[in-house]
Amino acid sequence: MQQPQRIAVIGAGVIGICCALSLQKQGFAVTLIDRKGIAKECSYGNAGHFATEQVFPLADKRLLMQLPSMLLNPTGPLRIRWSYLLRAMPWFMRFAWNMRSQRFRRHTQALKALNQLALPAYDELLAEAGLIHLLEKNGSLLTFEDTKPEQIKREFEAFKAEGVKLQWLDRQQALALEPALSERVQSAFLFEEVGHSLDPEHLCLSLAKHFIALGGQLLQLDVLAIEHHQHGVKVRSQAGIQDFDKVLLCAGAWSKKLLAPLRYRVPLDTERGYHLMLPVDNPISRPVASAERKFIMTPMSGGLRLAGTVEFAGLEREMDNRRADCLLPHAKALLKDLPETQMASRWMGMRPSLPDSLPVLGQAPNHPHLYLAFGHQHLGLTQGAVTARLITQLVAGQQPDINMQPYCISRFN
Repeated sequence: MQQPQRIAVIGAGVIGICCALSLQKQGFAVTLIDRKGIAKECSYGNAGHFATEQVFPLADKRLLMQLPSMLLNPTGPLRIRWSYLLRAMPWFMRFAWNMRSQRFRRHTQALKALNQLALPAYDELLAEAGLIHLLEKNGSLLTFEDTKPEQIKREFEAFKAEGVKLQWLDRQQALALEPALSERVQSAFLFEEVGHSLDPEHLCLSLAKHFIALGGQLLQLDVLAIEHHQHGVKVRSQAGIQDFDKVLLCAGAWSKKLLAPLRYRVPLDTERGYHLMLPVDNPISRPVASAERKFIMTPMSGGLRLAGTVEFAGLEREMDNRRADCLLPHAKALLKDLPETQMASRWMGMRPSLPDSLPVLGQAPNHPHLYLAFGHQHLGLTQGAVTARLITQLVAGQQPDINMQPYCISRFN
């Protein structure tokens, strides 16, 4: 009997874990490699929101008017460390270029194509693993406090035009759903076809446990280089060199460094995201985001998670606890009676972000044994299972469910 092809998946965040499990079910012999282990980066502390409603790219020209106030507000959602500004400028220039209307529309369609398949892909993946109970489907709210009604109407119609299923609630309807919301909330959108996780780390660990139980191999190694050759790929680490038939790179913010020796240019930067975890009885039953404050609150098994903020400071700088602490005043403003606690925990993760808001997915153009799946920015958890389905179809030589051209790394090379 022919031996199954050996595939290394580099990166054990939610993208890598979902891909490893999906490839394994297709019949490949999969080795999952990560320098820290399962879900030790963004997949540990993200907001836990399967945000399928987020079909619009971050590169939106309406953002330009908001940038000065964001940067000047010490508790605002965006911060750029001045020592990092020069290094970040090329990324921001590309980001602004992608605000052009034609590109914005094209990237919206590409995001929508992924998000429409995201929850069905998770339903299939989790059901096969006996883990469907780990995906909560209770909708989510986007609240408005002082946004003008005509602007809210424009946003509502924009979501409707893209097929996003939502309701526009007035204050009383929003409070009926979430009584703990403060009187500041004037209205809200209820997104109906979204989900959330009560513990994103537990979700990843559970999927990884299933992967290992089915014969998958997990190695905690720091990959130093990927060396492509005619018949396969060599993975170099501190433990030596291992040979594989194929390699899938899912290393998030660290993917750029591993691709550079192979002469792929990737304008990848890190949107450092923070959370503040409050060990309290949850006052809400579904994720609640704020349109004005640009943050989200998610009820989890360990309490209420406040998440959001974007910080550009690179991969090496230490976390700034103030970026996590600034979320608490926003939560207190949005909730009536948020209990005081001295036991809050803080966390920071490196979101891998590209200036067009699309991930890199597919086969490397100049290296046929190398596949890529990284750069999911704020939607890594959301797009984990659909990424796995599409990558598995490509590796198996099948026709993918959607056109993969918009996500190819060739758009930057």
